[in-house]
Amino acid sequence: MAGLYFEEFSVGQQFRHELSRSVTESDNMTFSLMSMNPQPLHVDFDFASRTEWGKPLFNSMFTFAIMVGLTVQDTTLGTTIGNLGFSEVTFPAPVFHGDTLRAETTVLSTRESKSRPTQGLVEFEHKCFKQDGSVVAQCKRMALMMKRPEAA
Repeated sequence: MAGLYFEEFSVGQQFRHELSRSVTESDNMTFSLMSMNPQPLHVDFDFASRTEWGKPLFNSMFTFAIMVGLTVQDTTLGTTIGNLGFSEVTFPAPVFHGDTLRAETTVLSTRESKSRPTQGLVEFEHKCFKQDGSVVAQCKRMALMMKRPEAA
């Protein structure tokens, strides 16, 4: 698997994830309606045209999911036990269909699990940027990670 084991992370380590994703009008409509979010700011072009944005905003929950998803390949693919929590989630700038998103990650802390000797905790800070370089989402994420398996 491409993910890193607990021992391979160090505080201050940074990742500029190579994957990027352009978001579409269809993405926004589908995600908003599938997640039972009929907010007209996301799904009603007439309503949105009369807001300060002048057009539909991309659903921030999907922006959040894309941000975390873009980080998986380089960090946790196949080596995470699970996410323990997210904190300090912010959306400092809007996303609109047609924007292209990319992500960066910094390792904030690591510690061995006190109750699970084959696992450790890694705290990540994820940031998501759009094509103009502005930060559109960020969060802290605590993940429970596998330690490298012992040789048999």
